[in-house]
Amino acid sequence: MQTLQSLEKKASEPAFWEDSEKAGKVIAQLKELKEEITGCEQASETLQDLEELNKLAVEETDEALSKEVKTSLKKITIAIENLQLASWFSDKMDSHDAIIDIHPGAGGTESQDWAEMLLRMYLRWGQRQGFKATLIEASAGDGAGIKSATATINGRNAYGLLKSEKGVHRLVRISPFDASRRRHTSFASVDITPVLDDEIEVVIDPKDLRVETYRASGAGGQHVNVTDSAVRITHLPSGIVVQCQNERSQNMNKQTCLKILKAKVYEREQELKAEEMAKIKGEKKEIAWGSQIRSYVLHPYQMVKDHRSNAETGKVDAVLDGDLEMFTKAYYRGKNA
Repeated sequence: MQTLQSLEKKASEPAFWEDSEKAGKVIAQLKELKEEITGCEQASETLQDLEELNKLAVEETDEALSKEVKTSLKKITIAIENLQLASWFSDKMDSHDAIIDIHPGAGGTESQDWAEMLLRMYLRWGQRQGFKATLIEASAGDGAGIKSATATINGRNAYGLLKSEKGVHRLVRISPFDASRRRHTSFASVDITPVLDDEIEVVIDPKDLRVETYRASGAGGQHVNVTDSAVRITHLPSGIVVQCQNERSQNMNKQTCLKILKAKVYEREQELKAEEMAKIKGEKKEIAWGSQIRSYVLHPYQMVKDHRSNAETGKVDAVLDGDLEMFTKAYYRGKNA
């Protein structure tokens, strides 16, 4: 309620609409908070109604009413779980949009194909959520797949929902590229970064940047818009490299690159601070980037298992089509247990 009151106070200030872009963001945040409060109130009322209906069904041995109560209870349980999930987003960045970076591990075409499968999974996830999923860059692999890809997901709590995906993903399958039909294991790394808003200032010296332009090359399929104005920016002090080939002009690609670069530099600074604090406290911090967080087994059986929460499912096709909800919820339940 404090956040709601603070935003309402900000929206009532005389100069509020002088910056229409910032005002729009505040109004959107206000709307989201009010929807959450309304959702909690409605859930509470629905549970009370169901409790009364259940008493009536038991007293009158009404099977049809009992069945109706069970169906409604399943629906409200899902709604409450989603409200609970939103309450676990305690990091100030959780509400932000997200940047996804995917890189294949060693293994050539096998891993590059796996990286493209992951890219499709996250783009489909964004679509299933009703979010805007935009491919920023994808470099074609050697014969199949991709060598790298960057995408943005714009939507409510996108970073909070996706940050549990950060780490190494492992695939076990019969290779479609192996004439002998042998089983192969492939790895790909996924990095998730929050998109920064205007209130967070990241200063980058132009002298620390190496800007290159090149002709974009598509990764095949419908993923990439081929242009002649792709931009690659390297932040020399950190070695962070950002590419963009999705926009219509070189200048627009450069601006998108700079926006993503600032987010990555900020994220790196926060990680370094966290690591330093862990050293001071004598803690051993998990390096999520280098850890295998999930396995996707297509042969000899079908199973997707998250190694942090032990959540697993045999519905591999559904997961690869973007159904990641069970893993997100399991991750946060474990984190907040």
